[in-house]
Amino acid sequence: QVQLMESGGGLRQAGESLTLSCVASGEVFSIRVMDWYRQAPGKQRELVATNRGGGNYADSVKGRFTISRDSAKNTVYLQMNSLKPEDTAVYYCNAEVLGMGALRWRNYWGQGTQVTVSS
Repeated sequence: QVQLMESGGGLRQAGESLTLSCVASGEVFSIRVMDWYRQAPGKQRELVATNRGGGNYADSVKGRFTISRDSAKNTVYLQMNSLKPEDTAVYYCNAEVLGMGALRWRNYWGQGTQVTVSS
C-alpha cells in the first residue's frame, strides 16, 4: 500500500505565502511524477503544478507558485506566494508510483489540504 499525505494548508490573507508538503509513504519503490491539483467549491479539479519537464504551471499561478521535490524523502512541495482569494481551494497531491513488487505504475491521490485566502 502507498499513501500520500498533504500538510501545510491553512488560512492566509491576500498577498501572504504558504508552503504545502506531500509525502509518499508505505511500499514505495519508485516515484515517477508528483503533481499538485486543486479543487475550488463548485469547480472541477485542476492541475496547478507538475514537475514534469522541469516544472509546468497553470497560467493562473505562474510566477507565484513553485513546485519542488525531494526525491530522497519522497516529498513534493508547493511554495505559494502572493496568494489571492481565487487560490482558495482544497489542494491535492498526485503521484505516479511503482510499489514494491508491483509490475505497473499506479496513480495515487492524497486526501487534500484546505487553503483559504481572505481578501
